[in-house]
Amino acid sequence: MRLTMYTDFSLRILMYLGAKEQSELSTIQDISDAYHISKNHLMKVSHELGQAGYIEAVRGRGGGIRLAKRPELINIGEVVRRMEDDFHLVECFNPAGNSCPITPVCGLKGVLGRALSAYLQVLSEYTLADLLLNKHDLQAIFHKEVADTHMESGTDSIY
Repeated sequence: MRLTMYTDFSLRILMYLGAKEQSELSTIQDISDAYHISKNHLMKVSHELGQAGYIEAVRGRGGGIRLAKRPELINIGEVVRRMEDDFHLVECFNPAGNSCPITPVCGLKGVLGRALSAYLQVLSEYTLADLLLNKHDLQAIFHKEVADTHMESGTDSIY
């Protein structure tokens, strides 16, 4: 199973915001600089994270985004289920597009179905808080990446 970039970026945004203080606002540009990811991609992802209730946006000058829930209330399995567009590991998982002739007698579908269930079950055992046990290390890396990006672009200050 491979997560889409969309889900990967969703988890990265949540980790970035979770490494901040609860009330601290971040911008999409900050996150883009920290991960070296397109700001446009992150805007789309953050919009859906907001619609799902994981993050909130504060508009206006000095605005930004932050977690809408405490990290221990954000379940990783739930986020993945919400952000992935499908879990069709093989053709027969999609009834609308299945033309495999052995589907009625195939044992592979059941095995892969169990594997997918186990995969999602493991993800559901973790919250964002579990991914932030090294919060201070993450903060240091994010701060360094943002500073490096600003230095490369010729900006003297990261603020």
